[in-house]
Amino acid sequence: MTYTHCPYCSLQCGMRLTGRRTPQVAEWPEFPVNRGALCRKGWSAAGLYGGRERLTTPLVRDRATGELSPVSWDEALDLVAGRLVALRAERGPDSVAVFGGGGLTNEKAYQLGKLARVALGTSQIDYNGRWCMSSAASAGLRAFGLDRGLPFPLADVEQADVVVLVGSNLAETMPPAARHLDALRARGGRVVVVDPRRTPTAERADVVVQPVPGSDLALALGVLHLLVAGGLVDEEYVAARTTGWADVRESVAGWWPERVERVTGVPADEVRALADRLGGAPKVVVLTARGAEQHSTGSDTVLAWINVALALGMPGTPGAGYGCLTGQGNGQGGREHGQKADQLPGYRMIDDPAAREHVAGVWGVDPDSLPGKGRSAYELLDALGQPDGPSALLVFGSNIVVSAPRATHVTQRLESLDLLVVADMVLSETAALADVVLPVTQWAEETGTMTNLEGRVVLRQQAITPPAGVRSDLEVIAALASRLGSAGVFSTDPEAVFAELGRASAGGKADYAGITYDRIRDEHGVFWPCPDAAHPGTPRMFLDSFAHPDGRARFLAVEHRGPAEVPCDDYPVHLTTGRVLAQYQSGAQTRRVRDLPDTGPFVELHPMLAGRIGAVDGEPVTVTTRRGTMTAPARVVATIRPDTVFVPFHWVGANRLTNDALDPASRMPEFKVCAAAVSA
Repeated sequence: MTYTHCPYCSLQCGMRLTGRRTPQVAEWPEFPVNRGALCRKGWSAAGLYGGRERLTTPLVRDRATGELSPVSWDEALDLVAGRLVALRAERGPDSVAVFGGGGLTNEKAYQLGKLARVALGTSQIDYNGRWCMSSAASAGLRAFGLDRGLPFPLADVEQADVVVLVGSNLAETMPPAARHLDALRARGGRVVVVDPRRTPTAERADVVVQPVPGSDLALALGVLHLLVAGGLVDEEYVAARTTGWADVRESVAGWWPERVERVTGVPADEVRALADRLGGAPKVVVLTARGAEQHSTGSDTVLAWINVALALGMPGTPGAGYGCLTGQGNGQGGREHGQKADQLPGYRMIDDPAAREHVAGVWGVDPDSLPGKGRSAYELLDALGQPDGPSALLVFGSNIVVSAPRATHVTQRLESLDLLVVADMVLSETAALADVVLPVTQWAEETGTMTNLEGRVVLRQQAITPPAGVRSDLEVIAALASRLGSAGVFSTDPEAVFAELGRASAGGKADYAGITYDRIRDEHGVFWPCPDAAHPGTPRMFLDSFAHPDGRARFLAVEHRGPAEVPCDDYPVHLTTGRVLAQYQSGAQTRRVRDLPDTGPFVELHPMLAGRIGAVDGEPVTVTTRRGTMTAPARVVATIRPDTVFVPFHWVGANRLTNDALDPASRMPEFKVCAAAVSA
């Protein structure tokens, strides 16, 4: 029996696996995050193993026929390395790019960043986690001086009097977390959900607020206006623990409830009731998720809700505060250790001379040899094959064709490359375009650490022997680095890589130096920062001070700008996207699990809209935006706004429609709202 963790979302629920040939999932009641509970994806996770679509040999595309054919590992790796060397010699190191994923272990994320900067010498590296919680990360760094999704254990929300979920459908995206809402309500607390759709999460709430997509920021400004007007601001906390309040107080003076109603569609009385509920509660938790963050104004939206939490005196208060519900399994750790274009391990910034010197010392290279900042995720993909962009791309742990915004354009950019290499366990939509496909181990076949939404570092332990012919990502990275003549040492032992990661992160904001595999096993995970072996880890942050040099949190004034694209005569409704219970991310894994229902894409719309266009439940409708078109069956429901349609993004289609407008701070694309037309 092996103790490990679910391969999907950021809860990283603990589970046990029994049997090495035909593994079975069993509960692990002692693990504190889920206490044995699993969603249907977790219970069926063993279905990822042994499928007929599993890749077990490298594939190389024949340039004459265009077909992918099996080759040996040496042949595949020699081909990749040879073409990378030639491209770098011809066009420079930035002609090669690397794209990672928020599902990679900390060890893989760390080695991928090291591969890019040391072996390839390229600045062109980013990852799909940029599309997960980068807006919340940007806001957290500015407001608190540090980005950790939840600065407290998830179970702490049970102690709150009111929990506000802004743009989160956690009852479908992370069902075991919903029990905390039930426990909160059982002891008399209240749950508020802010979402254009009345989701299964809203069904477990006391108050549901349904704003126009892209207007969450204006709602926060209106709530803060009313807190000020009603004398509900914790002035003592604001004076003792924050700066910048005067500017923010002035900035919300014009956001009276009737103006908020005109912008958000939320009745003024509902805005007043929400402010009164928050202002009268001793402990409030505000949680944001992708619905609030995946906007061209996502960073400002999060800052606006942080301002509400700070005005109430909640951050750094036990059982209260602000947090972000991370989406991907290692969305937190994936960006802390070098996959982002502007960061080095330990959440160090790549343009900081001291950070460069420290990490270069661990890597045994000259700090001046490390490249500078590269392009963010979408900007990197947009530049592929362009005269000043990369000619080759290495992809680890991401299905770009399904997950990228303006996906048809991104697919064209992938097709323009001189070399596309994809490491994956199945022939995903992105791997199907590749020149070289490298079959790699999956979740249960390897050991490595993940950092969950709480900042808890957990250990996934190998439970299954991988199929013959499959290699780990660490082995692939090491083999490429060797063939490229890298000066750095690239271990294939995950525990050794984690120990090196600890040294590289030491002294950084995300300090893992005191965390070891043994500690994780003994303590059911260790919270960072944990700077040394004697340190207990940090489950709750900001209790005494924030991470800015003066110890104070920052109020930051923001203004509502609205979405980059608003409805018009040709595109009269809002389109928003999201997840469903049975699928995860691009569906490359879950769509191949027999026990998970694969219903395919659908278009959710209100009966009023359906009646206006002549749509019938279950019959096809076509959604069109300025970027593309998709057709899928209609789901006519009364739980969505009449001016909005919803499409899940787990299948090819949804992201052909979405907007690639970027948040200026986080570089997050505007997945969650654009103008669309719908026809029967």
